[in-house]
Amino acid sequence: MRKAQNTSLIILAFFSIYVIWGSTYMLNKVAVGELEPFFLASIRYTSAGLLIFIISLALGKSLAITRKQFMNAYIVGVLFLSFGNGVIVWALKYVDSGFAALEISAQPLVVLLLMRLLQGKRIKAMSLVGVGLGILGIFLLVGQKQIIANEDTLMGMLMIFGCMLSWAYGSLFVGKADLPKNFFVNTGYQMFTAGITLAIASFLFGEQWIAPTHWGQPVQLSMVLLIIFGSIVAFTSFNYLLKTVSPDKVATSTLVNPIIALFLGWYILNEQITTQSIIAAAVLLTGVYFINTTKTSLTIPRFSGKMKKDDKA
Repeated sequence: MRKAQNTSLIILAFFSIYVIWGSTYMLNKVAVGELEPFFLASIRYTSAGLLIFIISLALGKSLAITRKQFMNAYIVGVLFLSFGNGVIVWALKYVDSGFAALEISAQPLVVLLLMRLLQGKRIKAMSLVGVGLGILGIFLLVGQKQIIANEDTLMGMLMIFGCMLSWAYGSLFVGKADLPKNFFVNTGYQMFTAGITLAIASFLFGEQWIAPTHWGQPVQLSMVLLIIFGSIVAFTSFNYLLKTVSPDKVATSTLVNPIIALFLGWYILNEQITTQSIIAAAVLLTGVYFINTTKTSLTIPRFSGKMKKDDKA
């Protein structure tokens, strides 16, 4: 009976990291059409952080952490959320949600290269093939005429690449940082501090703050889904899977998320999917597959948590 329950939980957890995370690009795209990007991200993460604190206290979990743990949680929150996600929300004003998800799927490639540059770790032959295919896929994606001809779109995709660097460095930082032992509490601090940082950025950039009562119904629904499911449910599922199944299986979300995002962008937002985009997706995701299926594959945290890695990547 217990095994059946665990199997059901694993299936639901995979559904969360596949479908829910894949849908967040579309939900952010809907919300950013009406709200300012840093304001939007600030509301999402501040609210999610507060909810996590309330849930933790209700479950009897202590929120007490050391000063060093707080500072590390803040740094990780900035790398993953304030910059790593806040700027992506900004980029979605100019880039289709499916394009953004497809570009972000190359994140394991960026982590692999940073591990080589910053930690001197050797890259295995299979991963090298993946790196080559990943670079080719990104070139095919970004090299399309409609992207090159539009300065805003090109700038948006360049900013997304900057976010990937931030995520990648954050992934390496998390591996050695002293963070709160309880991952749920850890996530709460990262999300709450990132939300406050984004609120400050929103104020400095002169963004317009709009009360939720004045948001359109699609935006209100998108925000609720982003806070509850995209920020809390999916991340909890991610950490549960890290403890339950092998890291390479968890890493398959990197392959599935862009497919879900491309489909939802096309089906709900009427985003165009070109033949070159399909070819780029096939090449890029094949490269990510080669990287993720190497025996010493990486499991990249989306917001926080642990990165599984060996001495060789």
